[in-house]
Amino acid sequence: MTPAEVFEALHAGLPQQGPGSDASTLRALALVPDLPTAPDVLDVGCGPGRQTLALARATGGRVTAVDLAPAFLEEVERRARAAGLDGRITTRRESLDALALPDAAFDLVWSEGALYTVGFEKALRALRRLARPGGALAATELTWLVEDPPAAARAFWREVYPPMTTREGNRRVLAAAGYAPLADFTLPDADWWQGYYAELEPRIASLRARIAGNPAASASLDASQREIALRRAFPDAYGYIFYVARRA
Repeated sequence: MTPAEVFEALHAGLPQQGPGSDASTLRALALVPDLPTAPDVLDVGCGPGRQTLALARATGGRVTAVDLAPAFLEEVERRARAAGLDGRITTRRESLDALALPDAAFDLVWSEGALYTVGFEKALRALRRLARPGGALAATELTWLVEDPPAAARAFWREVYPPMTTREGNRRVLAAAGYAPLADFTLPDADWWQGYYAELEPRIASLRARIAGNPAASASLDASQREIALRRAFPDAYGYIFYVARRA
């Protein structure tokens, strides 16, 4: 197996592709002020669509779900049909930093666990034009929760995501990108495990036998296992924070 095939085998069919939960999605949604009835919502980096369906149900609006992976978009469509929400969920295959969507088209721009792919600030600037004047943004971002992180955590995330900063740092990034921060909260540790790491870890173990003698594939599994071990060791040092802001 190639590293790409290992990644696909690890992640295919997971309930979600990163930390989160319907409870946290709905908590963030409750912090968004002045949403119209049946709002237009953009879900960027939607993955297989857990939060997409939650947003469609809770808002009664129309949700445009964007991702680059066809398999994720097919899963969103399948889940939407099963839930009777396919009439209010539209999928688009596009890149976060090159969205071919009209300006000021959405009352709410949403993203869970995806903005890191291009960097928080760059993503915020790219998304700002899509929100209507006074419209809102809600997004999760990897964030240091302590001023002096443990050396092992700092070394790992410096390699994986160098722009990672603190809560105050991300509030400044939001302001610089043209948003007025409104509220934020840290995702609970359970959001990392239920539906994500707890599903991922058994797959790592089962794939070990299939890739025996394949150093490149083994290295891919090792990286995933290292990430999970790091989370077990330092759950208070870093996390995802849900940031809610208004387009300034």
